[in-house]
Amino acid sequence: MRVALITGASSGIGRALAIEATRLGYAVGLMARSAEGLNETVQACKALRGDATQTNPLQIITTIGDVSIETDCKRFVDDAMAHWGKIDVLINNAGISMRGIFEDTDISVLQRLMDTNFWGTVYCTKYALPSLLANKGSVVGISSIAGFKGLPARTGYSASKFAMQGFLESLRCENLETGLHVLIACPGYTESNIRKTALDASGSQQNESPLKENKLMSAEAVAEATWNAIEKRRTYLILTLQGKMAVWINKWFPKLADRLTYNVIKKEPNSPIK
Repeated sequence: MRVALITGASSGIGRALAIEATRLGYAVGLMARSAEGLNETVQACKALRGDATQTNPLQIITTIGDVSIETDCKRFVDDAMAHWGKIDVLINNAGISMRGIFEDTDISVLQRLMDTNFWGTVYCTKYALPSLLANKGSVVGISSIAGFKGLPARTGYSASKFAMQGFLESLRCENLETGLHVLIACPGYTESNIRKTALDASGSQQNESPLKENKLMSAEAVAEATWNAIEKRRTYLILTLQGKMAVWINKWFPKLADRLTYNVIKKEPNSPIK
């Protein structure tokens, strides 16, 4: 039996990752702030595993918690260890975004993003690491192209994803000889709630997406690609042609990347860049 823990599992990519893990036969521990959302994810997993029996049960537990709170992350890992006694995969998926010019943005917005996107990854990884090392398991960070290229009007989001990626890269280097696998997955623009729940300059949810969500990569496609990368023990996963081009252009032509990125963000509906 293989055990996977997934944060931010109440919707979007997190829910899709949980469903795909169930399809692959993992026992799954899920964490999110929304009890209702977690229950919907559990029901979706149950619907997939209609063949579950007493001898082949669907093994899934949930923890209501906030990854920005260290004690919640410890409780999440402790719940899984008490239930299964092991962890094979940890997927740090929980995250929030923001949209606002830095000059106008309250510092508390950046602090909230760092607390969730960066410190949430650090907390969960810290407490799961002993079991992951013992099982030569996988640590996964669901990052973003914003972790390779700083995005205007997303200062807090880019900073938190750069920090996450730096942490995970360091962790990978430290463990080159231990058998620990570390994957940084960057989906690119994906259909999800993250833009609707993104914070504006004052720290309020913007409650609308500047993008046409139904035109973006599906959460299910991201989950399938991510699990495939985990199974193959890849180090990076960069999805969508736009994402691959953004990383490549930024590496070789950084000034051009700045201009192209600025123009894209400026053309968003109700863009903070005027």
